[in-house]
Amino acid sequence: MALVALTSAGGSPGVTSTALGLALSWPRPVVLVEADPSGSRALAAGYFRGGQLPTTRTLVDLAVSHRQGSLVEDLPRTLFSIPDSKVQVLTGPLRHSQARALDQIWGPLAGLFKSLERQGQDVIVDIGRLGLEGSGYQLLAAADLALLTTRTDLPSLVAAGAWAATLRQTFERGGALHNLGALLVGQGRPYGSGEAAKVLGLPVVASLAWDPDTAQVYSHGAAPGRKFATAPLNKSLRAAVQAAQSTVGAVRSQLELAIEGSPR
Repeated sequence: MALVALTSAGGSPGVTSTALGLALSWPRPVVLVEADPSGSRALAAGYFRGGQLPTTRTLVDLAVSHRQGSLVEDLPRTLFSIPDSKVQVLTGPLRHSQARALDQIWGPLAGLFKSLERQGQDVIVDIGRLGLEGSGYQLLAAADLALLTTRTDLPSLVAAGAWAATLRQTFERGGALHNLGALLVGQGRPYGSGEAAKVLGLPVVASLAWDPDTAQVYSHGAAPGRKFATAPLNKSLRAAVQAAQSTVGAVRSQLELAIEGSPR
């Protein structure tokens, strides 16, 4: 595995909570990147319940590091660890007015994030909503697996379908269409994977159970219940991790076969 990016077409399908849940379920060390340019600070206000984070450094500080030529050296100093986990966090801008400062950093960050795999570390990125000023679209396009995240009601699927066409064009031009898929939040509410795939024109890589009580742990820092580990959402998060790993592995195998079979 290397770089996995999640995004949405609009609304609040739960991209941040999903990215966090995936990171905390990840079997290897992982960096969770809050690349939402809106300045919503969803992790700080939600999972960390508005508490003081261990660092005040954000993506904006890395934009400065990039201009000074010290991006690689400064990245580790900008991360902080979630206790009792293998997750390190890189937080997003403090306010939406800082979004413009990020425009020049997405490309260099994509290369740096992908290089972390050699150190045994993967990266999960919360891109946020597509179409925002300062959006990390370059990170999404460079991902080993890009997941358009949506709920399964008709308005959500139709909105996501409009962006899915744009994403397909982007990934097809880059010869990476197999790196693009969908992640459903609330399988069967009311539509399932088959119907969603038809609307989106994308393969559904994984589906998460509708489990609002457990989701509150990730979105609002609620205390985990006694059966938290076996809750439906967490079971589906672990299955989603396995599906993501399998998808990336299959894509890489196809690429290797294509390279071996190409004329020399």
